[in-house]
Amino acid sequence: MTTGVQQVRSGGVLANPARGLISSRLRTAAALAAVGALALAGCGTDVDDITVGSGKGWTSAHHDGHNTGVSPVTGSRKLSLSWSRPVGGPIEQAVTLGPDGQLFVTTVAAGNCAILSLQMPTGRKRFCNPLGPNGISAPTVVDSGTNAYVGDDGGFSAFNSIGQPRWRTPVAGVPVSAQFTGDGNILTITQSGQVDVLSRQTGGRVVATTQLLGDPDLLDYPDLTRPASGQGLDDCTTGGPQCPVANIAPIDTATGRFFVTLWKPGRPTAALVALRYADNKIQQEWSAEMLAEGSATSPTLSADGRTVYVGDNSERLIAVDAADGRTKWVQPLDWAPRGGISVSSDGLIIPAGDDGHLLALRDKGDAAEIAWERKDLTLRGTPVQTAGETGYTAAAIGDGINLITFDTKTGTTVDSDVLPDAKGTTTGTSVGPNGEVVLATRIGEIFTYKPEK
Repeated sequence: MTTGVQQVRSGGVLANPARGLISSRLRTAAALAAVGALALAGCGTDVDDITVGSGKGWTSAHHDGHNTGVSPVTGSRKLSLSWSRPVGGPIEQAVTLGPDGQLFVTTVAAGNCAILSLQMPTGRKRFCNPLGPNGISAPTVVDSGTNAYVGDDGGFSAFNSIGQPRWRTPVAGVPVSAQFTGDGNILTITQSGQVDVLSRQTGGRVVATTQLLGDPDLLDYPDLTRPASGQGLDDCTTGGPQCPVANIAPIDTATGRFFVTLWKPGRPTAALVALRYADNKIQQEWSAEMLAEGSATSPTLSADGRTVYVGDNSERLIAVDAADGRTKWVQPLDWAPRGGISVSSDGLIIPAGDDGHLLALRDKGDAAEIAWERKDLTLRGTPVQTAGETGYTAAAIGDGINLITFDTKTGTTVDSDVLPDAKGTTTGTSVGPNGEVVLATRIGEIFTYKPEK
């Protein structure tokens, strides 16, 4: 018998009515699930008085809904190590930071410490709560009230700033993408392609669930069982075919349009899919199979929302028209991009990838132009940009890793700080509300740097 993910129809993403009684039963089950989600909400209210954030802090894995990897804070050009500490287990996702600098990261550690929160000034533990074993693969998002939202095996949960559970909503799979919508809800997508919009206050479903791989046909497969929540997650790191959705989807909150990398079972190439959350529903706008060998880079939206930048495993960076999926240009790279693509408001594009080097491009409309490159700096993490023409990235220096501060206009190094005894690579680079810079190594240690006065 083949797996549940493979036994689905590959038609449109909107719910397709099944036959007669099955359809009725599915609708009844969905209604019961919605009631269950509300019951799980506990003390939630219908009053949405917590905004999604001012932009300061690092409230999602790539900073914001566009996945820009750019902070509005003016970055310091002179940093010093504030503190470092191991978390007791490996780390896969970037550290997120609340508007007050409180840190959040998912891991797998002794004592079922899975979502860990630390204080910015000292690194002291704020809380550490259990999650399912695959919560390590789920990114966190944080709102302006320092409430954290995170997925794990078969669910998506909310915690307040001191770790008290607020609600939990069942989902199929593990949410590998989470973003705030323009109306203050949460858009979640699991690696198996389930899309939900959840109330940030109660966890209730705001619109009907969408299945990007189609709904299972229970008449053709009456003995179909639900696949394991973590199925295919091992392929997500490299965007392989067993992980249908491997990346964090950017969303244009002004229009509700969001963009998903999707590899359908049996297809030779992964697709970039545009969907829109509006008018109390989710609809597909276009789909373009263009990601050769899959994608392991989250797409990034330009500041005006008109262009989507995405990389694929055939070592290409691609600019796509957000309105119709038309390819604007393709830029060959010397490596397969990974993680994020930092795109500033004035169009400076810096891709990531641990097999690559520090490189900046400019979008010229129908082609990309190299602004500058540093072949001497091998990436060991994700480059990010800040105000004041200052950027940060982890790079290999000798046998170790350094935090490199660079001028985004020229690529010149302006500061270099050792990550003491760090090995391997980092999961991302996060910038705090006061210019702090936070990195986490994949083997499980957090390093925090503060601006020097």
